[in-house]
Amino acid sequence: MATAFDDIVVMKQIAAQDQRAFQLLYREYGAAVYSLAYRILQNGTLAEEVTQDTFLKVWQQKASWDPAKGKLKSWLLTISHFTAVDRIRQERRQPNVLPDSIDELDDGAPALHGDSMWQEGTLLRMLVGQLPEHESALIDLAFFQGMTHADIAEETRLPLGTVKTRLRSGLQRLRELWLQSTRQTLPYSS
Repeated sequence: MATAFDDIVVMKQIAAQDQRAFQLLYREYGAAVYSLAYRILQNGTLAEEVTQDTFLKVWQQKASWDPAKGKLKSWLLTISHFTAVDRIRQERRQPNVLPDSIDELDDGAPALHGDSMWQEGTLLRMLVGQLPEHESALIDLAFFQGMTHADIAEETRLPLGTVKTRLRSGLQRLRELWLQSTRQTLPYSS
């Protein structure tokens, strides 16, 4: 009979460099971390790398979880979100000019990166990454994970009014960033 997964016990064991506990953590939350990374990056290979980086940060104790501030899963997803956004920024600075394989050469089909919805989604994810963490984390929970305001308040242990205020201000700031960035990319009209 399987025992219940205990976040606190497992994290204490990981802090003591217990590899078995680390494997348990990965088995319990790896799919959720990968899923979020994939939704943000829309690339399986990059999502795998972000998943690996997320768990590596936990193993190397570059990030520490405080159970009083929220659930372990939410904390891992927040690390994954910011790692994925950092990866988007890195990819923008170092564009991949050549395809990874000959099979990926253009055969006349429109390129995914030329698709306007893909470009807008990528831009939106990048702009969310520019917001202060207290706003971007809540926007992530609300829009990328589909949580209600009440769920977010419970998950983050913030008052409901604070959640609503931070979401509102984050969305206003995001709108301003969106307008600034789309004005810069619009072609000149005569």
